[in-house]
Amino acid sequence: MSFSERTNTIRWIIISVCFLIISLILWNTYTFFQIFKNEERLKMNLFVNAQINIVNADENTDVELPLQIINNNTSIPAIVILYDKVVSAKNVPEEIINNKKKRDRFLRILRSENEPITFEYAPGKYQTLYYGNSALLNKLKYYPIALLLIVFLCIALIYNFYKSTKMATQNKLWAGMAKETAHQIGTPLSSLIGWVEILKTEEIDQSITVEIEKDIERLQTITDRFSKIGSVPVLELRDIVQETKKTYEYLQSRFSAQVIFSYKAPQEPLFGMINPILHSWTIENLVKNAIDAMKGKGTLDLQIEQDSQHIKINVKDSGTGIPKKQFKMIFEPGFTTKKRGWGLGLSLTKRIVVEYHGGKIKVLHSEIGKGTTFQIQLNKKVQ
Repeated sequence: MSFSERTNTIRWIIISVCFLIISLILWNTYTFFQIFKNEERLKMNLFVNAQINIVNADENTDVELPLQIINNNTSIPAIVILYDKVVSAKNVPEEIINNKKKRDRFLRILRSENEPITFEYAPGKYQTLYYGNSALLNKLKYYPIALLLIVFLCIALIYNFYKSTKMATQNKLWAGMAKETAHQIGTPLSSLIGWVEILKTEEIDQSITVEIEKDIERLQTITDRFSKIGSVPVLELRDIVQETKKTYEYLQSRFSAQVIFSYKAPQEPLFGMINPILHSWTIENLVKNAIDAMKGKGTLDLQIEQDSQHIKINVKDSGTGIPKKQFKMIFEPGFTTKKRGWGLGLSLTKRIVVEYHGGKIKVLHSEIGKGTTFQIQLNKKVQ
């Protein structure tokens, strides 16, 4: 048996034992409740007998014991009724006894808790005793509910702790893999830079080396991105319009002419605290996601706008659209509607925008069959 199988088996054993313990506690609580309820029924039968003895007593009858039985009832609410009139009452507020509407309502409650006892106090004459549960019995009745709430709360806390621990472990794993990937890419990248320098000395078309240098620079950017995962990035005061445009134009030159690009932004610079490498990654993820949604063919618009405190970047595509119920789900790690991919692009994008840049990202608008607009909101720094 593997470690994971043993862990899973132990987990189910613990869950089963906990379920068994809870079941035993609930069963014992129910048993105690029934025992106490039967004992209170016996007390009320004694109460009835005491009531009969007092009603039928004459001047020679000793009623001390019946009175003691009645007076000893200090916890069970009880009312004796004769022809809709109160004969006697115990542990019942006066306002209920003297108000017929409140009394009728109270009697219905007592009847729902216990079956009334009708007794013959004289030949052919009957009275009815209505009684409820004592405070102790009511507490015992609600004890299982309180116990279940406590158990569910504990289960929720344990689950949340387990989930948080698992996510923290996964984050460390992903961060480690990303840094190792950056390290592995760095070695051949250094070699490629050297080969480019050699090519420059040869008699070849310089435009070729220029293009190779652009791709090498791109690889360096990707390496830098991966190396920053799991670390706190350094934020710099940058012109967000210029930084966004730079990435957008690079991507525009790398995709098919079947994608019609459109760009609209203010003429003046808009400054904000960003990490240029990670901001570029954010724009790239949204643009690539939009092109995937359009299956490589359609219209892609990027628009930058502002208000008094924020810079807003809208990326709009003419793709398949997103159902409204998935607006938040698409930012969760592993969620994807594609046949290929890990579902990490939008999750990483959200982490960069929210956690690193202190901004917001959301689906601004989407319509099935017509397209989607994502919006990034960053804090603006006034110069």
